[in-house]
Amino acid sequence: MKKIAVLVSGGGTNLQAIFDACDSGIIKNGRVSVVVSSKEGAYALERAKNHGVEGIVIPKKDYPDRVEYTKKLISELQTRDIDLVVLAGFMIILDECFTRTFENRVMNVHPALIPSFCGEGFYGLHVHEAALAKGVKLTGATVHFVNEVCDGGPIIAQKSVPILEGDTPEILQRRVMEEAEWKLLPEAIELFCADRLTVADNIVHIK
Repeated sequence: MKKIAVLVSGGGTNLQAIFDACDSGIIKNGRVSVVVSSKEGAYALERAKNHGVEGIVIPKKDYPDRVEYTKKLISELQTRDIDLVVLAGFMIILDECFTRTFENRVMNVHPALIPSFCGEGFYGLHVHEAALAKGVKLTGATVHFVNEVCDGGPIIAQKSVPILEGDTPEILQRRVMEEAEWKLLPEAIELFCADRLTVADNIVHIK
């Protein structure tokens, strides 16, 4: 059984999708061992408590720079023998030593079809605002491994979602979460936990 750490900064809707997938058996070979929040009071910590999972807070303001913050986070995860780190609305940019330490073991879900609407500045509602402004007819979500390039890591899975007449960024955000993010992320986690993912030349292969 793989040990999963979920890193959060807010409400934890993707965290809840992971918990639900564990409860329903979609995720069979892994369990969330710890939820790490970058700030006090994040509702995601309540979700962890409700599932009997350890929740800890590592506030960015307590550390002099990004490197020291990242080292503290690495230390906490290594102490707990974490196999997979999942970024679920984690709003802190970490030092490169993080992805080097957990190479191909850090997973993120991005609310667009990478390489569209991704990279620096594309997060939250900004992604959906950009998609609507461009007039594309399809958007979606991408689950990928995280490397030192923002949204540049190997792609694990993607799912498309239609853009409909009258969509606002908020409506589109909700549809992408419900139809893509909350389905793709648990499925990708289970593939990892079942040892079905390998990476070669920045491409993910599923066994």
